[in-house]
Amino acid sequence: MEQVKFVQMKDGDKEDYDFLTKHEIKHTKGTAIRLLKALVELDQSLSGYKVTRLEHSLQSATRALRDGADIDWIVSALLHDIGDIYAPYNHDEYAASILKPFVREQCVWVVEKHGIFQMLYYGEHVGSNPHKREKYKEHIYFQDCSDFCELWDQKSFDPNYETKSIDFFVPMVEEVFARKPYDPAIIRQTEREPLTTVFTSK
Repeated sequence: MEQVKFVQMKDGDKEDYDFLTKHEIKHTKGTAIRLLKALVELDQSLSGYKVTRLEHSLQSATRALRDGADIDWIVSALLHDIGDIYAPYNHDEYAASILKPFVREQCVWVVEKHGIFQMLYYGEHVGSNPHKREKYKEHIYFQDCSDFCELWDQKSFDPNYETKSIDFFVPMVEEVFARKPYDPAIIRQTEREPLTTVFTSK
């Protein structure tokens, strides 16, 4: 069998869907590689900063690494802007949806909301409310998102910062996206892990 028999999904039988399931499982094993390729393409996205979007992503992840963050935080920092090319108006939600099956809920929420939290630094200059984040003030992950933006995101535009290469992060991305999707032991709803265990970011 090389293809399914149906032309409408409602006409498929067990043989068809067993066949497709095998193909889908095989396809998902390449997710990490496809994401890393997309990350490299950030070099061709939004310009005007002193670093490329790829360099910004690598710098954010490097800062997380040097602050002693765990692998969920590091990979989340690396991929937090991966939506810039394909979803420029909701890049944060785009990135969060990619991460959601594979990392802690805490990290997903932070990535999903970081665009709003970043407005603190420039909202007043673009006619937006810099304090829009305050509507989440009582949320369990509010401080985590605030710290994520302050320690890793907003400061990672420095062309002189010594940043790890993408090759350094490949094993981490592969490890995270090889996890069983939506594993409760990974998602750990309402649980928090510190962003930092050492304070080296400058």
